[in-house]
Amino acid sequence: MVTVLSRQSFSPHWLPHSPPVKLPGGFPVRLAGRSCCGSCLPLGDVHLEWGADRPDSPSPQGLCHVIQASLQVLSSTLSFLHTNEGMGLAFIFQAIFIPWLRQRRTSDPYVKFKLEGKTIYKSKVVNKNLNPKWSESFSFPLQDREQVVDVRVYDKDLTTDDFMGSSTIVIKNLELDKTGEMVLSLEDPNSLEDDMGVIVMDTCLTFRDATIKRRVNKAQTQRSPEATKNSQLWSGVFGITLVEGQDMPEYGQGDVYVRYRLGEQKYKSRNLCVQANPQWRERFDFNKYEDCLEPLQVEVFAKRGRKSEESWGMFEVDLSRLPVTTQQLYTHVLDEDKGKLVFLATLNPCCGVSINEINKTPLEQPDERDQILEKYSLKNSHKSLREVGFLQVKVVSATDLTSTDLNGKSDPFCVLELGNSRLQTHTIYKTLSPDWNKVFTFPIKDIHDVLELTVFGEDGDKASNFLGRVAIPLLTVQNGQQVTRGLKKANLGGPAKGTISLVMEVHYNPVRAGIRTFKPKEEKFLEDNPKFAKKVLVQNIYRVRKITMAVLHTLQYIKSCFQWESTQRSIIAFLIFIVTVWTWELFMLPLFLLLLIGWNYFQITTERISSNPDLVSVSYTESGKKGLMDKIHMVQEIVITVQSILDEIACVGERVKNTFNWSVPFLSCLACLVLLVATATLYYIPLRYIILIWGVNKFTKKLRNPYAIDNNEILDFLKRVPSDVQKVRVQFHIHIEGGNSLKISALFALTEFSSVEEIYPLALFDY
Repeated sequence: MVTVLSRQSFSPHWLPHSPPVKLPGGFPVRLAGRSCCGSCLPLGDVHLEWGADRPDSPSPQGLCHVIQASLQVLSSTLSFLHTNEGMGLAFIFQAIFIPWLRQRRTSDPYVKFKLEGKTIYKSKVVNKNLNPKWSESFSFPLQDREQVVDVRVYDKDLTTDDFMGSSTIVIKNLELDKTGEMVLSLEDPNSLEDDMGVIVMDTCLTFRDATIKRRVNKAQTQRSPEATKNSQLWSGVFGITLVEGQDMPEYGQGDVYVRYRLGEQKYKSRNLCVQANPQWRERFDFNKYEDCLEPLQVEVFAKRGRKSEESWGMFEVDLSRLPVTTQQLYTHVLDEDKGKLVFLATLNPCCGVSINEINKTPLEQPDERDQILEKYSLKNSHKSLREVGFLQVKVVSATDLTSTDLNGKSDPFCVLELGNSRLQTHTIYKTLSPDWNKVFTFPIKDIHDVLELTVFGEDGDKASNFLGRVAIPLLTVQNGQQVTRGLKKANLGGPAKGTISLVMEVHYNPVRAGIRTFKPKEEKFLEDNPKFAKKVLVQNIYRVRKITMAVLHTLQYIKSCFQWESTQRSIIAFLIFIVTVWTWELFMLPLFLLLLIGWNYFQITTERISSNPDLVSVSYTESGKKGLMDKIHMVQEIVITVQSILDEIACVGERVKNTFNWSVPFLSCLACLVLLVATATLYYIPLRYIILIWGVNKFTKKLRNPYAIDNNEILDFLKRVPSDVQKVRVQFHIHIEGGNSLKISALFALTEFSSVEEIYPLALFDY
């Protein structure tokens, strides 16, 4: 009988109950979990105990090679649905597990996929496991089938990650539109190990929808201008309301979200914590184009970590037969054991979208103008609440644009975007001062939207060149006046070369616009994830600092009234406080806010006080002229400021929590006593008298004791409560000794652990 003893090459829960495994030659092998004895022969992380109970047993050395070549850990693979985003060929991986990595006792492996030296995907790290399961899927575009993908496995370390082997995937060896399992043997030319383990994955090589669309778009450029213009117009709006998920799995930590796609229109729902019945309650609007017959694609994703996500199912919904203004409920079953998705769909007809010549404007035709003004008049406010107003834009011309061609000219066209509605002019070739003379009309769904006009330069089959952008809020439009706006950069942060001339008219119903203001704002189409930028960080820190300083100055002004720095100011403040509290009624709160807004309006109209919107960019520009060391110190100061603010906010929240969960019984008992007294006081004494007593005490404290130290009793109490970090360093335990008496004993955990990082997860169980 031969018994294999394993240390950490296999999961511990497999060892005691492992069934016998037949090796080539019929020799039984059983995995056992007991410690090695002196008769064991070392074999890497596997030890075998020799027992010559068969006459045909091989030598111990020969049996070692048999076990090395034959012992495997079996596991099932998970199926998945790939996404349809991107262009070109798509190659989809699903890394499952490494069955055998014998060269290490334990490791924290992860996998990198590289294409032409660039990392295209990085899996999550599986801690302390030689047989990790990733269950991740991803896709990426390919240029041709001659490319080779490099698969590398690393062991995560605090300093430098250790290399654990690599393999390659030859794209031309894959069959098109066929998903199959692939087993890659890992190799390391610098290692003495012959067997570095394997990676098992599912692969699929397929054409993407975007590839077909690119061909269609190329064919569309050869159509007539009239056909191209009509393809931009939409006749209705599909309203998709994402309701909820049903019977979804609850496992692990992560988020679940939904992606929608209808042609080029894409939406992504917000992320919700993985639970059985997540409630989204979100609405998305898709424009209905007459020449677009594609179905609505819906896909559900579960996301864990930054890049690890798994598809729970994708399906398509044919909206072409959806009844007009009728709400329809859809309930679709996802992949096996992934639950259901529930959403609503509604088709609302839409009118007012058009592209005309400048001599055929709708508002210049008397009958059509009267019809539009009648539709948005006050007496018709109760009709069509979703149609707030009507926008007409005359794009006259542009001048002095940036040249993008070798001949010093450009092929400019202009794109107009209002919310998620998009129209564009035709292209005028070989000019820097195009005259488009086109009139565009949009239905307005939100009067607070901003019209964006972007000028591009056409560049054949390549991506268009950006030339400039203008953003105009609808509420700032002056009807019927021709304006010339200077173009700006893509982020609207600075000027670009060129100008554009426009004539705009906005007509809207104030009642519908006011009602729409208190409803959720329409989200933009799915955009790229934001990336870290030092400039944006500096601007945001400056904005937060500006608001914080305003609040601090207000608090300092109020504090100065209590300190009697100005006798006249303190007396006036004291009298206002007494009169206000004594005569206070609830209606005075909105009245006070109304008076404050009116006072600011009076200040602006009389003194013309205005804020400087370019202050942030100017501040950053000045800081950008500093030297390298000044920039480094500036970044350090910003990081330290953010770190301090986050620490203060976290400490306050954790101390409030620890007050309620009896981390320090004395403080919790004291809080109970104070709350009991406060409850009785508020029950028997009116709140008005309590505020008066508090205010009189604050105003007279400085007069009674000129050298008194200001304090806040609540904050002083919370500072005595330990935060979570302090609980880690000094863990408080509650011992009950006879009856209801409580005793606190502090266990200094750092004497048992080498670092705070090791004990911090343990402290989480005390909550």
